[in-house]
Amino acid sequence: MLNKIRLWKNQNNSSTLRDKIEEIKKLPVPEHVAIIMDGNGRWAKKRALPRVAGHHEGMKIVRKTTMLANNLGIKTLTLYAFSTENWKRPKNEVDYIMKLPEEFLGTFLPELIENNVQVKMMGYQDQLPGHTRRAIEKAMEQTKDNDGLVLNFALNYGSRAEILDAVKKVLNDHNSGILKETDLNEDVFSSYLMTANFKDPDLLIRTSGEIRLSNFMLWQLAYSEFWFTDVLWPDFSEGHLLEAIDVYQKRQRRFGGI
Repeated sequence: MLNKIRLWKNQNNSSTLRDKIEEIKKLPVPEHVAIIMDGNGRWAKKRALPRVAGHHEGMKIVRKTTMLANNLGIKTLTLYAFSTENWKRPKNEVDYIMKLPEEFLGTFLPELIENNVQVKMMGYQDQLPGHTRRAIEKAMEQTKDNDGLVLNFALNYGSRAEILDAVKKVLNDHNSGILKETDLNEDVFSSYLMTANFKDPDLLIRTSGEIRLSNFMLWQLAYSEFWFTDVLWPDFSEGHLLEAIDVYQKRQRRFGGI
């Protein structure tokens, strides 16, 4: 009897989720969603588990979130996976995080290919371990012809460093005569950033209750809508993503106008 009740509950939840997805699809969805996936360590600590257990659990949420974003018709999903400041964490934790792209892509790459997802990465690749780079490069190569959702990992990424590098490139092109001062505007400057081929995020989501950007896409998020939640990343569900998009759809984006 108990098993029948559980089965009915799961079917009912699935039905509710499908209904909500169809409801969300009736209105324009954000083209580019960016997520600061925060709270893995705290999730593990609450359960008396090592911090790496939280990162492993969070990897499963990446898969579910990616599949739902693809279903909703979102064009780009950028996930803040590892910042340039995260190297300060304990070595065993950093080493484990650097193995996650290999594990995630090794397990789910066929599913990403099947679902027409294209894998991208922004960040400083040269500082990543060889096995991490190879896993990402393989995924990017094998999905380069897909034209569905772009799953963009921000890995070893820091926005201040990105902006400084862009300024240096602008100065170099100006000094070389490639770029005139009068030609420089916001759109031109954006073309020097790591997100040159992406639309700026429409919606930023941050989990775990922290209300800050943590050096993430400082230029690109100028007019994005923000949605913060106390939910820790490993507890982030499809329902939470739908809730964030529902809130986004109810907001008026004026971009400084009336």
